[in-house]
This record gives sequence, C-alpha cells and structure tokens, in this order.
Amino acid sequence: MFKANTTIRYSLIDIYFNHLVIKLVTYSESGVDIDLEEVTVRALTQKLKETLQFQDVITESGHFAALVRLGNQGLAMSTDGVGSKILVAEMMDKYDTVGIDCVAMVVNDLICVGARPLAMVDYLAVEKPDPEAARQIAEGLAEGCRQAQVAMIGGETASLPGIVRNFDLAATGIGLVDLEKIVAGDKIGEGDVILGIQSSGIHSNGLSLARRVFFQEAGLQVDDPLPTDEKVTVGEALLEPTRIYVQAINELLEEVEVHGLAHITGGGFTNLKRLKKGVGYHIDDLPSPHPLFKFISSQGVDDEEIYRVFNMGIGFAVILSPENAQQAIDILEKHYPTQIIGQVTTDPAGKVEVKSFQGGWIEL
Repeated sequence: MFKANTTIRYSLIDIYFNHLVIKLVTYSESGVDIDLEEVTVRALTQKLKETLQFQDVITESGHFAALVRLGNQGLAMSTDGVGSKILVAEMMDKYDTVGIDCVAMVVNDLICVGARPLAMVDYLAVEKPDPEAARQIAEGLAEGCRQAQVAMIGGETASLPGIVRNFDLAATGIGLVDLEKIVAGDKIGEGDVILGIQSSGIHSNGLSLARRVFFQEAGLQVDDPLPTDEKVTVGEALLEPTRIYVQAINELLEEVEVHGLAHITGGGFTNLKRLKKGVGYHIDDLPSPHPLFKFISSQGVDDEEIYRVFNMGIGFAVILSPENAQQAIDILEKHYPTQIIGQVTTDPAGKVEVKSFQGGWIEL
C-alpha cells in the first residue's frame, strides 16, 4: 500500500505558446502524490526497522521481496494489491480478472530474489457483501494461482462500510530459495546486458493517471474503441491482466546464471535502482509500446513522466552476462516475447537512461 518508487517533478501546468495551451497531465494531478508517499514510507519504516533484530533478515530494505533465513534456505515474503484498477473493473461491472492481477503483483516480486512462490493468503475488504462479485474475484484468484502454481491457503474478508467503497483486494505470498541461489543483485556489473520480457499492457500500476487521461482529459467511456487500436475497447485495454512471469523465471534460473531480476511496476525503469547501488542502466532498444501508452502520450503526458509511471511494454527485466544472453532469450521466448533492451554501466549516481519511443533520451 505504501510503496513509492517514483518522483514526480511537475504539477499540472499550462504552457502558452502562440496562444496554444498544452496541458501536461501528471500522476500527482491524478491524485497520487508520490512525494508525500515517500515521506509516509519513511515515517512508517523508521520505527519498523527496529524489529529486524528479532530474526535473521537477509535482504536489505527496498528489494522486491524480503528474505528471512531458515536453516539453509531463505523464506521470501511479499505483499501487494490491485490498486485503482479495481475502479475500472467497477465501471465495467467485470471482476473476473482483478484476481489475476492480485496474484501477479505478489508472485512477480517473490521471483525477483530467485524464490519459488509457494502459497498466498488474500484480503478482500468490501463495502457490503456481494456474492456474485466475490465469485468473479475468486475466479481470477484461482486462475492467477494456476498460472503461478501456488496455493491460496487462506485469507480474510471484512465488511467495512464507511471505510471502503465497493471493495479492495490485496494478498501476501511466501516462497523459498536455497541460500546459495538467492538473486540479490550483488553480482551485477558493468557490461551485463538487460533482457526485457514484454508486458501485456498497463498491468496494475499507473491506473490513476491512465483513468484521468482516458475518462477526464479525453472524455472517453470504457466501451469506446481504444483510439490507437480500435480492435479493443478502452476498458478491455485497461483491464488486461498483469502477466505472471513465474514459470518463465523458474525455468531460466534452473539453466542460466542470473545477476539481477526486476519486476517493472510503478516507477517504470526506476525499479532497476532497487537492485544494486553504484551501477547505471542504459536502455536503448525497447519494443514499440502498447497502443494504450501511445494514446496516453498523445494526450499531454510528457516522455519523462510516462516512463516514470508506466512499464512502457516491459513487465520484467533480467540482468546477466552477455555470453548467457541468447540462451536466456531462448528459454524466456517460450513464454513471452523477450529481447535485449540495454546494458549495465558504471555510474556512482545510479542513473537510468532510457531512449523513448519518440527518439529522445530520458534520465530517471
């Protein structure tokens, strides 16, 4: 709930040039104040760090999943939710895919430390009980668990009128990894290549900004055709489930030495900074972004903002030695389109440089 991986530099402003007004639409103007979230996170975690003394915690704070030592293995844990994508599901009165998103957001974080996800528990908070909506949500949770090969072993449902409007959905997952097989990012070095595994679209991040662009700035409805791809509606494009990368990464880790793994979620490619300090990332060969992102860009969201908020077509990144790149691509391509998108550089400041689909360079 309190994750914050981005820094928003602009508020909504009007630029007057030759009497033409161009609105720069930003995440903060869509209701997500990232700066305030970062302050909130610090306020929360400063006191919670004291609790780390009670167990043998392996990973540093800020990684995608936490690891606690259990004998010769590490117990990985992660928690996350679906976020405001739920509001799109409500607009469409369609709830059978958000459960997939919920599972995906958790298990895709667990695999970033090399863990094999094992089990999950869910938390469904509702304004008032709705058996049909619950049935659809469960359908999605079950499908997500099938894709990830995890068991949903329990959970909690709470009726919270006055606190929750409609519903909120979150989950916590656990996984195991042998200590010698932990992927913590410490082996990342200059010259490593970055492989990008394609996303299915927006996944479960940046929906506040996307909803503002589509439904306020552009005045579209969920059943309108997506202007940049009229084969799908706006609602269908926004509700497309988050891809689950568990099977692909599990197979990869059995065959190839991997130096780093990153789930590209909120914050876009700034998520790479969570792996190792003192290195930079030069991303110069991204696939053409999903039509949804192209439309968002056309509506006044500038390049720097859009690459800070969205995954822009890459849902997961793998970092490894160049000599292992082709073998890794061959394994991952059996699941989802994968390509080399960049290289690791030596950079004490840890910058991420991205070549946008419009040709310019962005520093994140």
